[in-house]
Amino acid sequence: MIPVLPSSRPGFDLNAAYDVEAILKRFHEAAGHKAVGRKVGYANKAMWRVLKLETLVWAHMYDDTVHHHDDNRATLVLPPFRSLKIEPEIVFGLKRPILSEGLDAAAALESTDWLAMGFEIIDCPFPGWQFQPSDFVASFGLHAALVIGEKIPVKPEVISTLVDELPRFKVRISKNGELVEEGSGKNSLRSPALCLAELAGAILRRFPKQRLSAAEIVSSGTLTAGHATEKGDRWTVAVTGLPLPSLALTLH
Repeated sequence: MIPVLPSSRPGFDLNAAYDVEAILKRFHEAAGHKAVGRKVGYANKAMWRVLKLETLVWAHMYDDTVHHHDDNRATLVLPPFRSLKIEPEIVFGLKRPILSEGLDAAAALESTDWLAMGFEIIDCPFPGWQFQPSDFVASFGLHAALVIGEKIPVKPEVISTLVDELPRFKVRISKNGELVEEGSGKNSLRSPALCLAELAGAILRRFPKQRLSAAEIVSSGTLTAGHATEKGDRWTVAVTGLPLPSLALTLH
C-alpha cells in the first residue's frame, strides 16, 4: 500500500499524473506488453462538481490485463493484489479513429465495431480507497484486469436502436448466487455511448496526437457501485434491454 497520496505533494496535478501514466506505459511496453485500449474514471458529472473536474479521466489497458471470453464463462487467476473491487461495464471495440469532439451517441457508435458486457477488476494501492483523480491516473487507473464477454456487432442499421437502449438497459450483478445490486446504462455518463464520446473529446483536447484509434478497446465506466471481491468469488451480470448475454466470472 502507498500511505502518502501523490496528490498530497505540491504540484502533483492531473498534468503530472498523466506524465506518470505515460512513464508507466513505457515501462509496461518495455517489458513486452502492448497497450490495447483505455478505461475511464469518474463517468459521473456529479463527481466532477465535487472534485472540480472538467471531464472524466482515463488510463491505458494492456494485452496482459484484457481477457476475451466469447463463451461468457470466464475464470481469472488474480495476480498479487492489495484491495480488489469488481465493476460491470459496457466495453466497446473501435473500427476507426474518433477524430472529433462534441459527438452525440450516434456519432460515437458510428466509429464502433462491437460492444460487449465486461467485468473490470480494480485494485487500489491507497488505504481506505481514498484518493484524488490525479492519484487514480498515476496508478494505472486502478486497473488490474478486464474480462470481456461475447461481442455483438454495431451495424449501421442498429445504431439508432442502440442510442435508445444504452441509457435505459438494466444489469443485475450477483455474487456466489446472491443478488448484490441492480444498475443501469444511465450510470455511465447517462449512456455508455455518451461516455465513449466524452472520452474521445477529452483525449483530443489534452493529447491531440493520442486520439482513440482503430482497434482500441474502451471500458466505459461502471454501471453499479464497485464491490469488494477476493479469490473464490463467483460473479454474474445479467442484462435486460440490450441483446447481450449474461457474463459469469470466477476468481482464483
